[in-house]
Amino acid sequence: MARVRAVQFLYQWGMRQQPPSRKSLEEFWALSPASGAVRQFAEELILGTIDHVAALDARIEEYVENWQIERLAAVDRAILRVALYELFYRAEIPPIVSVNEAVEVAKQLSSEESGRFVNGVLDRALRDVNRPLRAVQEGGEG
Repeated sequence: MARVRAVQFLYQWGMRQQPPSRKSLEEFWALSPASGAVRQFAEELILGTIDHVAALDARIEEYVENWQIERLAAVDRAILRVALYELFYRAEIPPIVSVNEAVEVAKQLSSEESGRFVNGVLDRALRDVNRPLRAVQEGGEG
């Protein structure tokens, strides 16, 4: 649920292309209420993704091969940003969990085809992840 909320916020943020603010987060939560734990994790994902968006977008362009990031569906772009943030900046989340969750979010918010697309892109990204794919790693970067 937190990942869905993070993607929803980042989708809106990407469309507006305005810096996020506490006010924009509060407005989002007013329209999409969530429990404390869901909200906390979603905000961590949102703010971390935004903090690293340039690096994440560079990785997306590398992994999609012959496709510009602007041409991706906005929801797929938001899903990939969150998933790559988890893969490269949240060592306490096993990479395979991040990939599986991203595929499920894509199927839920977009389409079955998007699920396959997201899975393919993240499969390429896993080659650059320097930690066990199924284990939690202590002391992550973010």
